[in-house]
Amino acid sequence: GSSGCVGSSDLSASVSVPVIDLGLLPSSKDEQGKLKLALCSGGCFQAIGLGISNSFLNKVRGVAKQFFQLLQEEKQTYSRAANQVEGYGYDLVVSEKQVLDWNTRLFLSVFPEHQRKLNLWPENPDKTRHAYLTLSRRTVSYELNSCREVLHEYSIKLKQLVDLLFKAMAKSLALEENSFSDQFGDNPVMHVRFNFYPPCTRPDKVLGLKPHSDRSWITVLLQDEQVEGLQFVKDEKWITIPVIPHVLVVNLGDQMQIMSNGIFKSPVHRVVTNTDKLRISVAMFNEVEPEKEIGPVEGLIDENRPRLYRNVKIYASFNYECFQKGKVPLEEVKFHA
Repeated sequence: GSSGCVGSSDLSASVSVPVIDLGLLPSSKDEQGKLKLALCSGGCFQAIGLGISNSFLNKVRGVAKQFFQLLQEEKQTYSRAANQVEGYGYDLVVSEKQVLDWNTRLFLSVFPEHQRKLNLWPENPDKTRHAYLTLSRRTVSYELNSCREVLHEYSIKLKQLVDLLFKAMAKSLALEENSFSDQFGDNPVMHVRFNFYPPCTRPDKVLGLKPHSDRSWITVLLQDEQVEGLQFVKDEKWITIPVIPHVLVVNLGDQMQIMSNGIFKSPVHRVVTNTDKLRISVAMFNEVEPEKEIGPVEGLIDENRPRLYRNVKIYASFNYECFQKGKVPLEEVKFHA
Protein backbone atom coordinates (compact mmCIF):
# COMPACT_ATOMS: atom_id res chain seq x y z
CA GLY A 1 0.00 0.00 0.00
CA SER A 2 1.02 3.64 -0.15
CA SER A 3 0.39 6.68 2.00
CA GLY A 4 -1.71 9.73 1.29
CA CYS A 5 -4.41 10.08 -1.29
CA VAL A 6 -4.12 7.92 -4.38
CA GLY A 7 -5.75 8.97 -7.63
CA SER A 8 -7.71 6.39 -9.61
CA SER A 9 -4.90 6.41 -12.19
CA ASP A 10 -2.73 4.90 -9.46
CA LEU A 11 -5.03 1.90 -9.04
CA SER A 12 -2.43 -0.45 -10.47
CA ALA A 13 0.11 0.82 -7.95
CA SER A 14 -1.64 -1.11 -5.20
CA VAL A 15 -0.72 -4.51 -6.60
CA SER A 16 -1.38 -6.13 -3.22
CA VAL A 17 -5.11 -5.32 -3.36
CA PRO A 18 -6.82 -6.47 -6.57
CA VAL A 19 -9.21 -4.16 -8.42
CA ILE A 20 -12.42 -5.64 -9.86
CA ASP A 21 -14.74 -3.84 -12.27
CA LEU A 22 -18.27 -4.77 -11.19
CA GLY A 23 -19.68 -3.41 -14.43
CA LEU A 24 -17.82 -6.12 -16.34
CA LEU A 25 -18.57 -9.01 -13.97
CA PRO A 26 -21.84 -10.34 -15.41
CA SER A 27 -20.47 -10.72 -18.95
CA SER A 28 -16.69 -11.02 -18.68
CA LYS A 29 -15.14 -14.43 -17.96
CA ASP A 30 -11.86 -12.62 -17.52
CA GLU A 31 -13.25 -10.42 -14.73
CA GLN A 32 -14.92 -13.45 -13.08
CA GLY A 33 -11.52 -15.15 -13.10
CA LYS A 34 -9.93 -12.11 -11.43
CA LEU A 35 -12.70 -12.14 -8.82
CA LYS A 36 -12.13 -15.82 -8.05
CA LEU A 37 -8.39 -15.28 -7.71
CA ALA A 38 -8.90 -12.32 -5.39
CA LEU A 39 -11.33 -14.20 -3.14
CA CYS A 40 -9.27 -17.40 -3.01
CA SER A 41 -6.01 -15.64 -2.21
CA GLY A 42 -6.81 -12.72 0.07
CA GLY A 43 -10.58 -12.46 0.31
CA CYS A 44 -10.71 -8.74 -0.43
CA PHE A 45 -10.62 -6.37 -3.40
CA GLN A 46 -11.35 -2.81 -4.41
CA ALA A 47 -14.48 -2.40 -6.50
CA ILE A 48 -14.85 0.03 -9.40
CA GLY A 49 -17.63 0.25 -12.03
CA LEU A 50 -20.15 0.63 -9.20
CA GLY A 51 -22.90 2.44 -11.05
CA ILE A 52 -22.99 4.88 -8.10
CA SER A 53 -22.00 8.50 -8.67
CA ASN A 54 -19.02 9.99 -6.86
CA SER A 55 -21.24 12.76 -5.55
CA PHE A 56 -23.58 10.23 -3.97
CA LEU A 57 -20.68 8.42 -2.24
CA ASN A 58 -19.63 11.83 -0.89
CA LYS A 59 -23.18 12.29 0.42
CA VAL A 60 -22.93 9.01 2.33
CA ARG A 61 -19.67 10.16 3.90
CA GLY A 62 -21.39 13.48 4.59
CA VAL A 63 -24.03 11.70 6.66
CA ALA A 64 -21.29 10.18 8.83
CA LYS A 65 -19.52 13.50 9.22
CA GLN A 66 -22.71 15.39 10.03
CA PHE A 67 -23.62 12.86 12.68
CA PHE A 68 -20.17 12.95 14.20
CA GLN A 69 -20.24 16.76 14.36
CA LEU A 70 -23.41 16.80 16.46
CA LEU A 71 -23.02 17.87 20.06
CA GLN A 72 -22.39 14.94 22.37
CA GLU A 73 -25.81 15.30 24.03
CA GLU A 74 -27.50 15.18 20.61
CA LYS A 75 -25.56 12.05 19.67
CA GLN A 76 -26.60 10.51 22.98
CA THR A 77 -30.24 10.60 21.90
CA TYR A 78 -29.31 7.78 19.49
CA SER A 79 -27.43 5.74 22.13
CA ARG A 80 -27.67 1.98 22.17
CA ALA A 81 -29.57 0.44 25.09
CA ALA A 82 -27.53 -1.47 27.68
CA ASN A 83 -27.77 -4.96 26.17
CA GLN A 84 -28.45 -3.98 22.58
CA VAL A 85 -26.09 -3.73 19.62
CA GLU A 86 -27.98 -1.07 17.66
CA GLY A 87 -27.43 2.62 18.23
CA TYR A 88 -24.57 4.99 18.99
CA GLY A 89 -21.71 4.32 21.41
CA TYR A 90 -19.02 1.73 22.04
CA ASP A 91 -19.27 -1.95 21.20
CA LEU A 92 -21.17 -4.23 23.55
CA VAL A 93 -18.89 -5.77 26.20
CA VAL A 94 -19.36 -9.54 26.43
CA SER A 95 -16.15 -10.68 28.11
CA GLU A 96 -13.86 -9.58 30.94
CA LYS A 97 -10.91 -10.25 28.62
CA GLN A 98 -12.34 -7.93 25.96
CA VAL A 99 -9.83 -5.42 24.57
CA LEU A 100 -11.68 -2.15 23.99
CA ASP A 101 -11.29 -0.44 20.62
CA TRP A 102 -10.44 3.23 20.03
CA ASN A 103 -13.64 4.16 18.25
CA THR A 104 -17.28 5.01 18.65
CA ARG A 105 -19.83 3.83 16.16
CA LEU A 106 -23.42 4.15 15.06
CA PHE A 107 -24.72 0.65 14.26
CA LEU A 108 -28.10 0.24 12.54
CA SER A 109 -30.14 -2.58 11.06
CA VAL A 110 -31.06 -1.75 7.45
CA PHE A 111 -32.66 -4.94 6.06
CA PRO A 112 -35.12 -6.56 6.50
CA GLU A 113 -36.90 -3.24 6.31
CA HIS A 114 -39.53 -4.11 8.93
CA GLN A 115 -36.74 -4.50 11.50
CA ARG A 116 -35.43 -0.94 11.16
CA LYS A 117 -35.42 0.98 14.43
CA LEU A 118 -36.02 4.38 12.91
CA ASN A 119 -35.81 6.11 16.28
CA LEU A 120 -32.06 5.36 16.10
CA TRP A 121 -31.68 6.64 12.53
CA PRO A 122 -30.40 10.23 12.65
CA GLU A 123 -32.83 12.77 11.30
CA ASN A 124 -31.21 15.41 9.24
CA PRO A 125 -28.47 16.54 11.60
CA ASP A 126 -27.56 19.58 9.49
CA LYS A 127 -28.44 23.23 9.90
CA THR A 128 -31.50 23.05 7.67
CA ARG A 129 -33.37 20.85 10.12
CA HIS A 130 -36.03 23.41 11.03
CA ALA A 131 -36.50 24.68 7.51
CA TYR A 132 -36.60 21.10 6.28
CA LEU A 133 -39.44 20.15 8.59
CA THR A 134 -41.61 22.95 7.21
CA LEU A 135 -41.16 21.87 3.59
CA SER A 136 -44.03 20.16 1.86
CA ARG A 137 -43.82 16.39 1.57
CA ARG A 138 -43.39 16.64 -2.17
CA THR A 139 -40.26 18.74 -1.76
CA VAL A 140 -38.94 16.43 0.92
CA SER A 141 -38.93 13.52 -1.50
CA TYR A 142 -36.50 15.48 -3.68
CA GLU A 143 -34.36 16.65 -0.79
CA LEU A 144 -31.49 14.30 -0.09
CA ASN A 145 -30.35 16.17 2.98
CA SER A 146 -32.00 13.70 5.25
CA CYS A 147 -29.68 11.06 6.67
CA ARG A 148 -32.47 8.53 6.51
CA GLU A 149 -33.06 9.03 2.82
CA VAL A 150 -29.38 8.87 1.90
CA LEU A 151 -28.96 5.72 3.97
CA HIS A 152 -32.06 4.11 2.48
CA GLU A 153 -30.94 4.87 -1.07
CA TYR A 154 -27.39 3.69 -0.38
CA SER A 155 -28.62 0.41 1.09
CA ILE A 156 -30.74 -0.28 -2.01
CA LYS A 157 -27.77 0.42 -4.29
CA LEU A 158 -25.52 -1.88 -2.26
CA LYS A 159 -28.14 -4.63 -2.22
CA GLN A 160 -28.02 -4.59 -6.02
CA LEU A 161 -24.21 -4.79 -5.94
CA VAL A 162 -24.08 -7.73 -3.53
CA ASP A 163 -26.77 -9.57 -5.53
CA LEU A 164 -24.53 -9.22 -8.56
CA LEU A 165 -21.54 -10.41 -6.54
CA PHE A 166 -22.97 -13.61 -5.06
CA LYS A 167 -24.08 -14.71 -8.54
CA ALA A 168 -20.64 -13.96 -10.03
CA MET A 169 -18.94 -15.75 -7.11
CA ALA A 170 -21.03 -18.88 -7.69
CA LYS A 171 -20.39 -18.79 -11.45
CA SER A 172 -16.65 -18.38 -10.86
CA LEU A 173 -16.71 -21.77 -9.06
CA ALA A 174 -18.81 -23.35 -11.87
CA LEU A 175 -21.87 -23.46 -9.60
CA GLU A 176 -25.47 -22.51 -10.37
CA GLU A 177 -25.78 -18.76 -9.70
CA ASN A 178 -28.05 -19.07 -6.65
CA SER A 179 -25.96 -21.76 -4.92
CA PHE A 180 -24.93 -19.35 -2.15
CA SER A 181 -28.10 -17.26 -1.96
CA ASP A 182 -30.18 -20.42 -1.44
CA GLN A 183 -28.72 -20.38 2.08
CA PHE A 184 -29.48 -16.72 2.82
CA GLY A 185 -33.12 -17.29 3.89
CA ASP A 186 -36.14 -15.13 3.09
CA ASN A 187 -34.94 -12.24 5.24
CA PRO A 188 -31.19 -11.81 4.81
CA VAL A 189 -29.73 -9.13 7.05
CA MET A 190 -27.90 -5.92 6.19
CA HIS A 191 -26.39 -3.75 8.92
CA VAL A 192 -24.58 -0.45 8.57
CA ARG A 193 -21.82 0.68 10.88
CA PHE A 194 -20.62 4.29 10.81
CA ASN A 195 -17.15 4.22 12.38
CA PHE A 196 -15.51 7.21 14.05
CA TYR A 197 -11.83 6.84 14.94
CA PRO A 198 -10.62 9.92 16.84
CA PRO A 199 -6.93 10.92 16.85
CA CYS A 200 -4.92 8.93 19.37
CA THR A 201 -1.76 10.04 21.20
CA ARG A 202 -0.34 6.49 21.27
CA PRO A 203 -1.06 4.89 17.89
CA ASP A 204 1.77 2.42 18.53
CA LYS A 205 -0.17 1.04 21.53
CA VAL A 206 -3.85 1.47 20.62
CA LEU A 207 -5.88 0.01 17.75
CA GLY A 208 -8.99 1.59 16.28
CA LEU A 209 -10.33 -1.92 15.78
CA LYS A 210 -8.56 -5.07 16.95
CA PRO A 211 -7.75 -7.91 14.51
CA HIS A 212 -10.87 -9.87 13.55
CA SER A 213 -12.61 -11.49 10.62
CA ASP A 214 -16.15 -10.40 9.76
CA ARG A 215 -19.22 -12.35 10.80
CA SER A 216 -20.97 -11.49 7.50
CA TRP A 217 -20.89 -13.31 4.18
CA ILE A 218 -19.71 -10.07 2.55
CA THR A 219 -18.82 -6.59 3.81
CA VAL A 220 -18.71 -3.44 1.67
CA LEU A 221 -16.72 -0.52 3.06
CA LEU A 222 -16.68 3.12 2.07
CA GLN A 223 -13.36 4.44 3.38
CA ASP A 224 -12.44 7.90 4.60
CA GLU A 225 -11.46 9.89 1.50
CA GLN A 226 -8.13 11.01 2.97
CA VAL A 227 -7.06 9.07 6.04
CA GLU A 228 -5.72 5.52 5.80
CA GLY A 229 -6.05 3.01 8.61
CA LEU A 230 -7.55 -0.25 7.35
CA GLN A 231 -5.11 -3.18 7.17
CA PHE A 232 -5.54 -6.79 6.03
CA VAL A 233 -3.34 -9.79 6.66
CA LYS A 234 -1.83 -11.19 3.48
CA ASP A 235 1.00 -13.75 3.49
CA GLU A 236 1.33 -13.14 7.24
CA LYS A 237 2.00 -9.41 6.77
CA TRP A 238 -0.25 -6.42 7.45
CA ILE A 239 -1.08 -4.61 4.22
CA THR A 240 -2.56 -1.10 4.33
CA ILE A 241 -5.47 -0.56 1.97
CA PRO A 242 -4.74 2.64 0.05
CA VAL A 243 -7.32 5.42 0.07
CA ILE A 244 -8.95 5.84 -3.33
CA PRO A 245 -11.92 8.17 -2.84
CA HIS A 246 -14.59 6.65 -5.08
CA VAL A 247 -13.84 2.97 -4.74
CA LEU A 248 -15.55 0.54 -2.37
CA VAL A 249 -13.47 -2.00 -0.45
CA VAL A 250 -15.13 -5.42 -0.48
CA ASN A 251 -14.13 -8.27 1.81
CA LEU A 252 -15.65 -11.64 2.51
CA GLY A 253 -16.72 -12.71 5.96
CA ASP A 254 -16.75 -16.05 7.76
CA GLN A 255 -20.19 -17.06 6.50
CA MET A 256 -18.84 -17.16 2.93
CA GLN A 257 -15.71 -19.08 3.95
CA ILE A 258 -18.02 -21.69 5.48
CA MET A 259 -20.42 -21.82 2.49
CA SER A 260 -17.54 -22.06 0.00
CA ASN A 261 -15.99 -24.89 2.05
CA GLY A 262 -12.85 -22.84 2.62
CA ILE A 263 -12.20 -22.03 -1.05
CA PHE A 264 -12.96 -18.34 -0.53
CA LYS A 265 -11.16 -16.64 2.36
CA SER A 266 -12.51 -14.45 5.13
CA PRO A 267 -9.52 -12.17 5.80
CA VAL A 268 -8.33 -10.99 9.21
CA HIS A 269 -8.16 -7.20 9.35
CA ARG A 270 -7.74 -4.33 11.80
CA VAL A 271 -7.79 -0.54 11.92
CA VAL A 272 -4.75 1.41 13.11
CA THR A 273 -5.03 4.85 14.71
CA ASN A 274 -3.07 8.00 13.98
CA THR A 275 -2.04 10.97 16.12
CA ASP A 276 -3.67 13.91 14.41
CA LYS A 277 -6.59 13.00 12.17
CA LEU A 278 -10.13 11.76 12.73
CA ARG A 279 -10.95 8.88 10.40
CA ILE A 280 -14.47 7.89 9.41
CA SER A 281 -15.75 4.92 7.44
CA VAL A 282 -19.09 3.36 6.56
CA ALA A 283 -19.31 -0.45 6.55
CA MET A 284 -22.27 -2.48 5.25
CA PHE A 285 -22.44 -6.05 6.54
CA ASN A 286 -24.53 -8.61 4.66
CA GLU A 287 -25.49 -11.69 6.66
CA VAL A 288 -27.78 -14.66 6.22
CA GLU A 289 -31.05 -14.77 8.13
CA PRO A 290 -29.93 -15.53 11.74
CA GLU A 291 -32.06 -18.66 12.24
CA LYS A 292 -31.04 -20.11 8.87
CA GLU A 293 -28.56 -22.96 9.03
CA ILE A 294 -25.55 -22.53 6.77
CA GLY A 295 -22.89 -25.00 5.71
CA PRO A 296 -20.61 -25.81 2.78
CA VAL A 297 -22.40 -25.93 -0.61
CA GLU A 298 -22.78 -29.60 -1.64
CA GLY A 299 -21.13 -29.01 -5.02
CA LEU A 300 -17.91 -27.93 -3.27
CA ILE A 301 -17.45 -31.12 -1.22
CA ASP A 302 -15.78 -34.18 -2.76
CA GLU A 303 -13.05 -36.70 -1.93
CA ASN A 304 -10.35 -34.22 -2.94
CA ARG A 305 -11.93 -31.50 -0.82
CA PRO A 306 -13.75 -33.01 2.16
CA ARG A 307 -16.17 -30.98 4.26
CA LEU A 308 -14.21 -28.45 6.36
CA TYR A 309 -17.03 -26.90 8.42
CA ARG A 310 -20.08 -28.16 10.22
CA ASN A 311 -23.50 -26.60 9.67
CA VAL A 312 -24.13 -23.62 11.97
CA LYS A 313 -26.98 -21.32 12.99
CA ILE A 314 -26.96 -17.81 14.50
CA TYR A 315 -23.32 -17.52 13.38
CA ALA A 316 -23.09 -13.72 13.63
CA SER A 317 -23.45 -13.46 17.41
CA PHE A 318 -21.26 -16.57 17.84
CA ASN A 319 -18.49 -14.88 15.82
CA TYR A 320 -18.71 -11.66 17.88
CA GLU A 321 -18.48 -13.49 21.20
CA CYS A 322 -15.55 -15.64 20.04
CA PHE A 323 -13.51 -12.60 19.02
CA GLN A 324 -14.19 -10.69 22.20
CA LYS A 325 -13.06 -13.77 24.17
CA GLY A 326 -9.90 -14.12 22.07
CA LYS A 327 -11.04 -17.25 20.17
CA VAL A 328 -11.04 -17.78 16.39
CA PRO A 329 -14.64 -18.50 15.36
CA LEU A 330 -13.81 -20.43 12.17
CA GLU A 331 -11.63 -22.80 14.20
CA GLU A 332 -14.57 -23.39 16.54
CA VAL A 333 -16.86 -24.54 13.71
CA LYS A 334 -14.43 -26.91 12.00
CA PHE A 335 -16.00 -30.22 10.98
CA HIS A 336 -14.62 -33.29 12.72
CA ALA A 337 -15.67 -36.53 11.06
